[in-house]
Amino acid sequence: MDDHLVRWLTALDEDRLARVLANRPDAIAAPWPRRLDALAHRLTNRFALMEVMRGLPLPPLEILQACLVIGGRPTEDELARFLGVSTSEVIPWLDRLYDHALAWPAPDGRIDLAEAVAQWWTAPCGLGEPLSVYLDSWMLDTEALRRLCRVLDLPYQGGKRQVSVRIAALLGDPELLSELVAQAPDGTMEMLDDFAWDGPVRSVDGNRFVAAGTPERWAAEHGLLFRTQWDVAEMPREVALALRGPDYHGPFTPDPPDLGTTRVDPDAVEHAMCLAAPHIVDRATALLENTDKTPLPLLKNGGVGVREVKRVARETGCSEEETRLLLEICAVARLISLDDAAGGLVPTDRFDAWRLEDAPIRLRVLLAAWWRMERSSLRRTENRYPTVLGDDPAGETIARIRWAVLGALALVPEGRGFATLPELVQSVHWRAPLLDRQLLADCTPAIIEESRLLGLCAHDALTDLGRALAALGAIAGNEADESAPQIEHDPVLAKCSVTALAGAQRTALFGADLTAVVTGPPSVELSALLDRAADRESRGAASVWRFSPASVRRALDAGDTADSLLADLSAAGTLPQPLTYLVHDVARRHGEVTVSTVGCIIQGSDPVLLAEIVAHRRLAKLGLRLLAPTVLAGSAPATTVLTALREAGYAPVPVDDGAGITIRRAPNASRLTLLPGGRVAELEPAPSLLEPPPDPREHARRLIVNGGSTGPGGQTWAVIGRMATRLPTAQQSLLGFVVDRDVRALITLSDGVTATISHGELRSGVLDAWCEEAGDYLEFPLNEIASVTSTY
Repeated sequence: MDDHLVRWLTALDEDRLARVLANRPDAIAAPWPRRLDALAHRLTNRFALMEVMRGLPLPPLEILQACLVIGGRPTEDELARFLGVSTSEVIPWLDRLYDHALAWPAPDGRIDLAEAVAQWWTAPCGLGEPLSVYLDSWMLDTEALRRLCRVLDLPYQGGKRQVSVRIAALLGDPELLSELVAQAPDGTMEMLDDFAWDGPVRSVDGNRFVAAGTPERWAAEHGLLFRTQWDVAEMPREVALALRGPDYHGPFTPDPPDLGTTRVDPDAVEHAMCLAAPHIVDRATALLENTDKTPLPLLKNGGVGVREVKRVARETGCSEEETRLLLEICAVARLISLDDAAGGLVPTDRFDAWRLEDAPIRLRVLLAAWWRMERSSLRRTENRYPTVLGDDPAGETIARIRWAVLGALALVPEGRGFATLPELVQSVHWRAPLLDRQLLADCTPAIIEESRLLGLCAHDALTDLGRALAALGAIAGNEADESAPQIEHDPVLAKCSVTALAGAQRTALFGADLTAVVTGPPSVELSALLDRAADRESRGAASVWRFSPASVRRALDAGDTADSLLADLSAAGTLPQPLTYLVHDVARRHGEVTVSTVGCIIQGSDPVLLAEIVAHRRLAKLGLRLLAPTVLAGSAPATTVLTALREAGYAPVPVDDGAGITIRRAPNASRLTLLPGGRVAELEPAPSLLEPPPDPREHARRLIVNGGSTGPGGQTWAVIGRMATRLPTAQQSLLGFVVDRDVRALITLSDGVTATISHGELRSGVLDAWCEEAGDYLEFPLNEIASVTSTY
């Protein structure tokens, strides 16, 4: 814990403390701290600090690096001089650091940094460790230090610290260093400049450090370079600054780079969104249904092969890019998973529930999965796509790049689109400078293309759907995190998804040539209806389906009757007479042959037809024999016989033991679906919306009220031993750890009530601790605690 930070927090008023807490929600997450010292401990957590720095733009991070280079505790004026700007230009960005508790002003006017900040920059401003680090190193003994003083013509009186100060003063002075380097061998200055500007750590030839007369050996003997390994050398910070010269200033870019924009038509952007959104839901459904029929095998080293991707694209009518993207999205959404028994990827129970949801919900599930996905499906490496569902070493960084790119696009005014990708990359880098620059440049084009396919971006501008998703920022969590917030239930995103799908066509033009044409993006429901009863022939601005006896029979096999099918089709448009005749004609023949699963009995009312079936050469493998003029028996299973008869052009239907036709209706608008084996998949209850964040002002007020309270005292064990008389000694010790070390434990009271507690404090004979079941701090009388058990 940093005492300087606690003193600063104590001096803050309610408004300023609330601002700090608003920027650091991690510090007031449950169980929220009740004292300022506990808050300071949360604020200085090294991992939380790194997460905060990832969300800051370039200027405050440049200020942090400048503070590290200056060293000690610089003042605002010293910081401004190093950066080469006025103090007034620095103060707004310093306030931003203060509001995030990465730094804070001390009463003496100096700036204190959180200790963990220095751990994330090994070379701030491209500069190495201070000279004192190398002089105090175990690699430099007393004799080596004395030898360095002789070479630099410095006295060796006083302690090691005083000697180090004299050496640093000489090597850190630009004029003195320039005089010293003037005596060096040829080529020394060029080598030192490389270290000063492109270091501080560089690969070297170790042999040159031991060879006489080389620049490397001269620099090492004069303390300008230190070889930490045989082939690695480093330059101290003071030496590099002196070589850069007195006119050098640290980098400071308070203004964001210009992002050129072009004028776009908002109506065109919205229209593109309304085209893409229903299309991607439709294609995801087709892909998942294809996987349900044919499990998707994985390669030996993981991932889906190119051949399988092209097969799925061909069978579903998706483009290869859509197939790649949707396979990975569906995997993250857990709509498909690996089934060893099936030999590949198959739909999960979540898919059974997902396909019964309304189209906007289905769309949001896909968008939420893409937002959390730690891969870029369309990023090309060496002009090749990565393996679908393969491992990506970049992992979480890709998700962060996705959030940063859409976040930058969200700042572009409506009616404008970004002009060029390089300018967009530069803009994103200014807003998220800790992202890898090369990976950012590689991923940005792919992210834009993926956004276009999902209806989030069009004409180089974000759609309303994209802006709603970008506003959610990084709250999506890791793709493997089951506890991540379900952003698909965000109310703004929900409203935009309904709008995006509102333009989907729900009617079709039925022609006398047995075709159905949909001009525009068909709704998911219309696509499902037409796919059920017809074969899709084309996609694009207009989609075309064609009806045939086989396609109509397929719908009847799935459970439709002639009347129900015609009624559903009539709701989508006016039906021509040829289509009505076709449906009735197929329905009249449908069921004229039945198949029983009991001994594979085939029955029919027409003896001539059954005799024809027995004599059919393509059905010989079924082992059919005539039992009676209207009854056949077969050796193959009933399902095999059904398939073979249908392939041969007949229209059989299955029957149950009571000879009743048992056609199962496929899921349509129903809220239940019948799975193999008679299982029923019920939709999962809709999860709650995103929980509201904690109120910073409420916590600030509470902390100020309790600001003077002290932490756990030294009498913890004595108080527990005297008051918790129901507990044995071992359990009293465990309860003491709950107070002094924030250990988590399960307690049982004398009346049998149990509670999971942590972060306890002792007050007047009671234990005031965080109760996980209540989600708040509660008081438990010590003399009523009957048992304490560890939860680890």
